Amino acid sequence: MDRNGKSHRLPAVQKRVQTAFRFCLISGWVFAAAFLILVSSASAAPRAQHVFIISIDGGKPAVIAQSSMPELSRLVTEGGCTWEARTINPSITLPSHTSMLTGVEPRKHKVTWNTWKPGAGTVQVPTVFSIAKEAGFSTAMFVGKEKFKHLLVPNSVDHFEFDEAMGSAVVTSVVGDSKPRKTSTVSAKIVAASAASHIRNAKPDLCFIHFTDPDDAGHKHGWGSPQQIKAFADVDQALAQVTLAIRDAGLAKSSVLIITADHGGHAKTHGGKTPDDMTIPWIVWGCGVKNQFSITSAVNTCDTTATALWLLGIPQPRSLQGLPVKTAFSFAD
Repeated sequence: MDRNGKSHRLPAVQKRVQTAFRFCLISGWVFAAAFLILVSSASAAPRAQHVFIISIDGGKPAVIAQSSMPELSRLVTEGGCTWEARTINPSITLPSHTSMLTGVEPRKHKVTWNTWKPGAGTVQVPTVFSIAKEAGFSTAMFVGKEKFKHLLVPNSVDHFEFDEAMGSAVVTSVVGDSKPRKTSTVSAKIVAASAASHIRNAKPDLCFIHFTDPDDAGHKHGWGSPQQIKAFADVDQALAQVTLAIRDAGLAKSSVLIITADHGGHAKTHGGKTPDDMTIPWIVWGCGVKNQFSITSAVNTCDTTATALWLLGIPQPRSLQGLPVKTAFSFAD
């Protein structure tokens, strides 16, 4: 203290306080900048405002080529496609769709069964719906088989429909089954009507629609049978219901459709490693899609999730085993 009783240490204390304040201020700026960069990368501008993934169960390309499907043909002509995409092994419905909608193979998603097992819970890896929902997008699913409930990660799907009351009994058997299984499926016509209504009213950002008719007919009558060819024609009419709803909702210019399948088939079954069972179509139509484009690169069903996320501007999780099919689009990147 000086003779007036004042301390000479106060300026030093002030200096330390000022230094600490400047450090906090600079640290705050750095944190804010990092946060803005993170938010910016996580919310990149979507290339498409709406993505519709449509799966034709049992959609073997060779049988589609024999079927009357004018709406699908229009989308192929106006978009991009490959008839030589590949599904996973085993080429059966639930594992295949799980890979389609998670972007990872069975050894990673662990869904190896093919029936609705309430006690098994939901898939334990992120789905395209859970990732999109976390990024702030609205989601919906319309399906013809109850087993899809295994993909309902909690709080990931805003609207889910499997209209069990409208289902019909179907007997199926896949490679490896010890005996046929009886299940209930909902026709494409009913699924499409529900989806179309929701599209017009809610305009979902990400929507999955599943048509089961060709698989049902294939198990009962055989792949390539007249009955299955008729089922593909029915699916085409259902597809037309969906595309009409997209136009009615004013979404056609801001949407991309990805139309694919979970597996093919042979005789009255599927599930093997042969091209008959594992070759699937992969078709894209909509904003940014190249017209009459033939996709020559290898496409795997896991690429569906990767492409959907890329279109919505959502960063690709490192866990994905698929890649966006960028060559089919005219976007700069």
